[in-house]
Amino acid sequence: MKEEKPSYNRIPSNKELVNDFTTGNVTGRLIKFATPLFLGNMLQVVYNMVDMIIVGNVIGKAGLSAVSIGGDLNNLLTFLAMGFTNAGTIIISQYIGAGQRKNVGRFIGTFTVSMTCFAVIMTVIAALLHVNILNWMNTPPEAFQEAKNYCLTCILGLVFIYGYNAVSGVLRGMGDSRHPFIFIAVAAALNIVLDCVFVIGLKAGAFGAALATVISQGFSFIAAVLFLAHNRHRLGFEMDRSCFVIDRGMFATMVKLGIPMALKSTSVAFSKMFVNSYINAFGVTVSAVTGIGSKLNHMAAQCANAFNTAGAAMVGQNIGAEKYDRVTRILISDFCIMAVIGVFFSAAMLLFPNEIFGLFTKDPEVLDVCMEFIPVAIVIFIGSAFRAPSNALSNGTGNYIVNFAIAILDAIVIRIGLALLLGITFNMGYLGFWLGDAIAGFTPFFIGGAFYLSGKWKTNKYVIKK
Repeated sequence: MKEEKPSYNRIPSNKELVNDFTTGNVTGRLIKFATPLFLGNMLQVVYNMVDMIIVGNVIGKAGLSAVSIGGDLNNLLTFLAMGFTNAGTIIISQYIGAGQRKNVGRFIGTFTVSMTCFAVIMTVIAALLHVNILNWMNTPPEAFQEAKNYCLTCILGLVFIYGYNAVSGVLRGMGDSRHPFIFIAVAAALNIVLDCVFVIGLKAGAFGAALATVISQGFSFIAAVLFLAHNRHRLGFEMDRSCFVIDRGMFATMVKLGIPMALKSTSVAFSKMFVNSYINAFGVTVSAVTGIGSKLNHMAAQCANAFNTAGAAMVGQNIGAEKYDRVTRILISDFCIMAVIGVFFSAAMLLFPNEIFGLFTKDPEVLDVCMEFIPVAIVIFIGSAFRAPSNALSNGTGNYIVNFAIAILDAIVIRIGLALLLGITFNMGYLGFWLGDAIAGFTPFFIGGAFYLSGKWKTNKYVIKK
């Protein structure tokens, strides 16, 4: 008997794998979908913090500075991939919302081949330029070699970082956030174990921390690929060799949407590197504190990213289904949830600053400067609540013009401009650079708010073709 092929014109009944966000309670669905993303991102924060905590306590403030500066470059390269990953998530979610499931398989093939080529190109470029970048960032001499080792190791593992983000983006576009969480949870546990082995046991320094991260991310990537291939029929798409060619129309759509998203995320990362290049000139102590602050900032950003990603996928499906009234409810729920999280983090920072900063270092000089970062951290936490729903709207609608505006204003005009104004013109020093970076986090809220109030998102042209 001939095997019956699955239907690709309907949403599979396996709700564990694919979610329909166009019906049901908005807040409940947002929380249910975002929770695995949130927990997964928090796990990433935890094991990234473990890198810095272990390196800081084993090597000292030079190690903290090295991981901080190396992490800035790694974040720039990672955010570049995440821009195109988010584009892929939105395109898939809109295909599903519009009932065009048979196009999903072809797009995944185009997406996979494109991201692989992109990873190889960026690996070569970054490997050639990483020393020059470290010099441009005013890396303190005491931390230079450790930072160089950390950067090069992460660069050589870019294919795993890009690959995992791509596969996770595919699953999130289909409404499945649970399995990416499982993969990253296992990777986080593996990363912590390897950190202890390489940094504490083998005394491998920042190189050991980077190697532990690359190995754990490689495991996540392989596990995610195997899961996607094994469950392709239940997910409702085909995956064979014929799929792995670049469809020019789909590639053009991905690039048109992905470039502004990548520009938005990488311009922010680049502006942070630019600002930190001034901060690093204040010496290894301030550079170390900036590294600790970057991890706290990363924690807030990952919370916002979880609800941004969940909200964007939900917005994308409802845009595809032309259910615009649900989009407003999604954005309100997104903001309220993030506001609660922002207040919680701010309270923790005010009540337990010594305990929080003491996790990273016992150096009294570093801890004294850490106390100056408290108000900056609170601005960062509150800003994340305003940023998440705005990004969910701009990403979910696929409006590349709004994303481009956020990229230019957030990174180039506001972040760098405010940092230079407060740090140099107002003579506030490194505190001014910190505050300028933190205040710029509110930029997406004002641009996204203007876009929402204009009502143009309701008549936004589809990212996908009808």
